[in-house]
Amino acid sequence: MSARGLTIGQLAQSAGANLETVRYYERIGLMPAPPRTHGGHRSYAPEHVQRLRFIRRSRELGFGLDAIRRLIALSEPGVQACCEVRDMARDHVASIDARIADLHRLRGVLRQAAADCRDGGTVRCPVIEVLGGGSEPRRLGQRS
Repeated sequence: MSARGLTIGQLAQSAGANLETVRYYERIGLMPAPPRTHGGHRSYAPEHVQRLRFIRRSRELGFGLDAIRRLIALSEPGVQACCEVRDMARDHVASIDARIADLHRLRGVLRQAAADCRDGGTVRCPVIEVLGGGSEPRRLGQRS
Protein backbone atom coordinates (compact mmCIF):
# COMPACT_ATOMS: atom_id res chain seq x y z
CA MET A 1 0.00 0.00 0.00
CA SER A 2 1.35 3.42 -0.90
CA ALA A 3 1.22 6.47 1.37
CA ARG A 4 -2.01 7.48 -0.28
CA GLY A 5 -3.68 4.10 0.12
CA LEU A 6 -4.62 1.37 -2.29
CA THR A 7 -5.61 1.98 -5.88
CA ILE A 8 -8.83 0.40 -7.10
CA GLY A 9 -6.78 -2.27 -8.89
CA GLN A 10 -4.85 -3.09 -5.73
CA LEU A 11 -8.10 -3.24 -3.75
CA ALA A 12 -9.71 -5.57 -6.25
CA GLN A 13 -6.66 -7.82 -6.36
CA SER A 14 -6.25 -7.98 -2.58
CA ALA A 15 -9.90 -9.00 -2.14
CA GLY A 16 -9.99 -11.36 -5.14
CA ALA A 17 -12.61 -9.30 -6.95
CA ASN A 18 -13.01 -7.83 -10.38
CA LEU A 19 -12.33 -4.13 -10.88
CA GLU A 20 -15.78 -3.56 -12.40
CA THR A 21 -17.35 -5.35 -9.44
CA VAL A 22 -15.75 -2.84 -7.08
CA ARG A 23 -17.14 0.04 -9.16
CA TYR A 24 -20.57 -1.60 -9.20
CA TYR A 25 -20.61 -2.08 -5.43
CA GLU A 26 -19.67 1.56 -5.02
CA ARG A 27 -22.46 2.68 -7.37
CA ILE A 28 -25.10 0.72 -5.46
CA GLY A 29 -23.78 1.80 -2.07
CA LEU A 30 -22.44 -1.52 -0.76
CA MET A 31 -18.92 -0.13 -0.76
CA PRO A 32 -18.36 3.28 0.82
CA ALA A 33 -16.94 5.89 -1.51
CA PRO A 34 -13.23 6.24 -0.86
CA PRO A 35 -11.50 9.56 -0.43
CA ARG A 36 -9.81 10.94 -3.51
CA THR A 37 -6.26 12.12 -3.95
CA HIS A 38 -5.49 15.64 -5.18
CA GLY A 39 -5.23 14.08 -8.62
CA GLY A 40 -8.75 12.63 -8.30
CA HIS A 41 -7.74 8.99 -7.88
CA ARG A 42 -9.56 6.76 -5.43
CA SER A 43 -7.54 5.98 -2.30
CA TYR A 44 -8.71 2.86 -0.49
CA ALA A 45 -7.96 1.95 3.13
CA PRO A 46 -7.70 -1.49 4.76
CA GLU A 47 -11.35 -1.13 5.83
CA HIS A 48 -12.34 -1.14 2.16
CA VAL A 49 -10.50 -4.42 1.65
CA GLN A 50 -12.27 -5.89 4.66
CA ARG A 51 -15.68 -4.70 3.40
CA LEU A 52 -15.07 -6.03 -0.12
CA ARG A 53 -14.01 -9.41 1.26
CA PHE A 54 -17.14 -9.49 3.41
CA ILE A 55 -19.34 -8.76 0.39
CA ARG A 56 -17.52 -11.26 -1.80
CA ARG A 57 -17.76 -14.03 0.79
CA SER A 58 -21.43 -13.27 1.41
CA ARG A 59 -22.07 -13.53 -2.34
CA GLU A 60 -20.18 -16.85 -2.45
CA LEU A 61 -22.50 -18.12 0.29
CA GLY A 62 -25.49 -17.15 -1.82
CA PHE A 63 -26.72 -14.02 -0.06
CA GLY A 64 -28.40 -11.48 -2.29
CA LEU A 65 -27.41 -7.83 -2.40
CA ASP A 66 -30.30 -6.71 -0.16
CA ALA A 67 -29.39 -9.32 2.45
CA ILE A 68 -25.74 -8.25 2.29
CA ARG A 69 -26.77 -4.64 2.73
CA ARG A 70 -28.68 -5.68 5.86
CA LEU A 71 -25.78 -7.78 7.15
CA ILE A 72 -23.43 -4.83 6.71
CA ALA A 73 -25.81 -2.60 8.68
CA LEU A 74 -26.07 -5.24 11.40
CA SER A 75 -22.28 -5.53 11.62
CA GLU A 76 -21.76 -1.86 12.43
CA PRO A 77 -20.18 -1.10 15.82
CA GLY A 78 -22.75 -0.71 18.58
CA VAL A 79 -25.47 -2.66 16.79
CA GLN A 80 -26.64 -5.59 18.88
CA ALA A 81 -28.39 -7.72 16.30
CA CYS A 82 -27.06 -11.24 16.64
CA CYS A 83 -30.60 -12.64 16.81
CA GLU A 84 -31.51 -10.95 13.54
CA VAL A 85 -28.36 -12.23 11.84
CA ARG A 86 -29.10 -15.70 13.21
CA ASP A 87 -32.63 -15.54 11.78
CA MET A 88 -31.28 -14.40 8.42
CA ALA A 89 -28.83 -17.31 8.44
CA ARG A 90 -31.59 -19.78 9.33
CA ASP A 91 -33.82 -18.44 6.54
CA HIS A 92 -30.93 -18.73 4.11
CA VAL A 93 -30.25 -22.32 5.18
CA ALA A 94 -33.94 -23.14 4.60
CA SER A 95 -33.69 -21.63 1.12
CA ILE A 96 -30.54 -23.66 0.41
CA ASP A 97 -32.26 -26.84 1.64
CA ALA A 98 -35.20 -26.17 -0.71
CA ARG A 99 -32.83 -25.66 -3.65
CA ILE A 100 -30.98 -28.87 -2.77
CA ALA A 101 -34.29 -30.76 -2.75
CA ASP A 102 -35.16 -29.23 -6.14
CA LEU A 103 -31.76 -30.25 -7.49
CA HIS A 104 -32.24 -33.83 -6.26
CA ARG A 105 -35.61 -33.98 -8.05
CA LEU A 106 -34.05 -32.49 -11.17
CA ARG A 107 -31.24 -35.03 -11.07
CA GLY A 108 -33.76 -37.86 -10.85
CA VAL A 109 -35.79 -36.56 -13.80
CA LEU A 110 -32.69 -36.07 -15.94
CA ARG A 111 -31.23 -39.45 -14.99
CA GLN A 112 -34.47 -41.15 -15.98
CA ALA A 113 -34.70 -39.19 -19.22
CA ALA A 114 -31.09 -40.04 -20.07
CA ALA A 115 -31.70 -43.72 -19.25
CA ASP A 116 -34.76 -43.69 -21.52
CA CYS A 117 -32.55 -42.47 -24.37
CA ARG A 118 -30.62 -45.75 -24.30
CA ASP A 119 -33.53 -48.00 -25.25
CA GLY A 120 -33.82 -46.70 -28.81
CA GLY A 121 -37.60 -47.07 -28.78
CA THR A 122 -38.51 -43.45 -28.40
CA VAL A 123 -40.02 -41.27 -31.09
CA ARG A 124 -38.47 -38.13 -29.65
CA CYS A 125 -35.57 -37.50 -27.34
CA PRO A 126 -36.69 -38.02 -23.72
CA VAL A 127 -34.40 -35.29 -22.45
CA ILE A 128 -35.90 -32.78 -24.89
CA GLU A 129 -39.39 -33.95 -23.87
CA VAL A 130 -38.66 -33.37 -20.19
CA LEU A 131 -37.11 -29.97 -20.86
CA GLY A 132 -40.14 -29.05 -22.94
CA GLY A 133 -42.45 -29.71 -20.02
CA GLY A 134 -43.59 -33.19 -20.92
CA SER A 135 -43.83 -35.47 -17.94
CA GLU A 136 -43.12 -38.71 -19.80
CA PRO A 137 -41.27 -39.23 -23.05
CA ARG A 138 -43.43 -40.75 -25.80
CA ARG A 139 -42.59 -44.28 -26.87
CA LEU A 140 -43.04 -45.80 -30.31
CA GLY A 141 -46.66 -46.63 -30.90
CA GLN A 142 -47.87 -44.16 -28.28
CA ARG A 143 -50.23 -41.42 -29.44
CA SER A 144 -50.13 -37.93 -28.06
